[in-house]
Amino acid sequence: MNRLTAIAAIAGAAIIISASFLLAGDTYSKSAPIYETGFTYYDIETIQNVLAEQNIIVSAPTAITDHTVGEYCTFFENGLPQTVEYCTTTAVLDSQGNALGNINIGGSIQSPVMAVANLETSTLESNRSDVFAVFETMIETLVCDCWEAKQSEDYESISSWLEAAHAFYSDSGERNIKSKIDNLGNSKIFLEITSKDDSVLQTLIILK
Repeated sequence: MNRLTAIAAIAGAAIIISASFLLAGDTYSKSAPIYETGFTYYDIETIQNVLAEQNIIVSAPTAITDHTVGEYCTFFENGLPQTVEYCTTTAVLDSQGNALGNINIGGSIQSPVMAVANLETSTLESNRSDVFAVFETMIETLVCDCWEAKQSEDYESISSWLEAAHAFYSDSGERNIKSKIDNLGNSKIFLEITSKDDSVLQTLIILK
């Protein structure tokens, strides 16, 4: 049986939840060009359509190719910031028509290597269903709709993983949360919950 194992630890001011899918027979060739695998820029259309059914609006993507690309599509690998040459951004409006955040996808002009959703709410519980819908749709569209098929024992669904991160954040006195999922659909998935002065920023990062 495939398992999702979780380890929780307090490190400084942050709580880190690390989880991995242990997949039998699920192999990935490191020699395969990363730009020829995984999701594409066109997948934003699927995300738009799925979320529209839940009254969440995702705008048409806008390309960013100037010096501000780092503000939208920078990610960290081995502790170092990585930049991309091409990035698109979209605005996300919640089911009430209010600004919720954005979804950015970046990589080369031909194909992306990363996607990030930055969603900011007044409290962790604000827009909970909208936030979960955006994150679940992104994972199911850009990674795979296969979480439950892996028969994970710790987190039976994407929403249960998100709920666990929310619980750690609340129980820790609202210290910052970082959670990582490995080996699901040959992608790395990160969730960060960060306290701000008068809001909470929830960030989902997907890397090929």
